[in-house]
Amino acid sequence: MAHLSRSMIACLHSGRLALLAILVSGGIVLQILACALYNNWWPMLTGSNSSSLMSGDGDGWANFTKFLTGASVVGSIAIPSILKHAGVIGWGALAMELSSFAVFGIAILWVLQMSSEDEYSIF
Repeated sequence: MAHLSRSMIACLHSGRLALLAILVSGGIVLQILACALYNNWWPMLTGSNSSSLMSGDGDGWANFTKFLTGASVVGSIAIPSILKHAGVIGWGALAMELSSFAVFGIAILWVLQMSSEDEYSIF
């Protein structure tokens, strides 16, 4: 990217951030639609926050947050699956919840990739 002007690099960076925001918003919309379309709000139990997943701290609180993040990630897949198995939600809600999880996973991986190559690193 050395041959691009600073304004072009800033524009590309802003565009990538806008696409990331759209991706996260799409994941939230899918999660809400999984509940609203099927008039069943049980799938809303599967919220997750994976911001501390890749930190390398040895701190006790950091390890505790990594444990909670792992439990949240596993719960994001397990809770809708268990609710479907129990007959509480339908196939459509399960598909939307799992696709929401996939969209959030892609967004998190994209943030990690962007932060590793930018000088504006958030991690």
